[in-house]
Amino acid sequence: MGTEWLLLAFFAAALLYSSVGFGGGSTYTALLALSAAGLAEVPIVALACNIVVVTAGASKFAAAGHIAWRRFWPVALLSVPFAWLGGYVLLPDRFFAGILAAALGVAGLLMVIQPFLQAKASVGAHTENRLADLGTGGFLGLLAGMTGIGGGIYLSPILHLRRWGAPRQIAGTCALFILVNSISGLAGQVTKLGADRAVSIMADNLLLFPAVLLGGLIGSQFGARIMPEKYVRILTAILVLYVALRLGLRLHTD
Repeated sequence: MGTEWLLLAFFAAALLYSSVGFGGGSTYTALLALSAAGLAEVPIVALACNIVVVTAGASKFAAAGHIAWRRFWPVALLSVPFAWLGGYVLLPDRFFAGILAAALGVAGLLMVIQPFLQAKASVGAHTENRLADLGTGGFLGLLAGMTGIGGGIYLSPILHLRRWGAPRQIAGTCALFILVNSISGLAGQVTKLGADRAVSIMADNLLLFPAVLLGGLIGSQFGARIMPEKYVRILTAILVLYVALRLGLRLHTD
């Protein structure tokens, strides 16, 4: 994938994801895996792009009062240190590729079935289970730090199935969850690789950051008027499932 196409793809991903309140980590990760980027570069660039895109969305949800802070902290309490740990842990390339393929595959399937999960979860009282919040947050934080996928794509259907809160509350929680995990996971990646290597990787991909910034600003401003959420979900699911399959085939043939 050429540089121009990668820039355009990152811009489009940021625009579409920010329009529905997400950062786009699964798509950035998939696109980088398709490009000539080394596996060590994938999570650090994807997490940095997540931070650029989701900051505005999380701020808007917070300003509108859609984040239930008392209920957010149990979800984030373990996710933040585990995201750092996930970013810090050094994985063999083959093992990392396997985790990434599995994570993208599950993300793609969740995008396909999420409407059915939300419809199933729409009836019934909201529930509260702090132990489940802690466990879910810790696991998804670890995954975010390792792969560069912020975790919102996993957290959203889980919270909907648990009837955790109103849809806007869940969206706001996921946006903030992506932000704090991406910051923590990026810090772990920088600690692992060293500041010089991390800065070098970001410098090599410098043009991606203004691309996602512009896409994120446009998407968060115009929201779902750009493209209905179901089409964002379908297009993203096709991409990440394709990349998951390619990574899986590569592991099988290596």
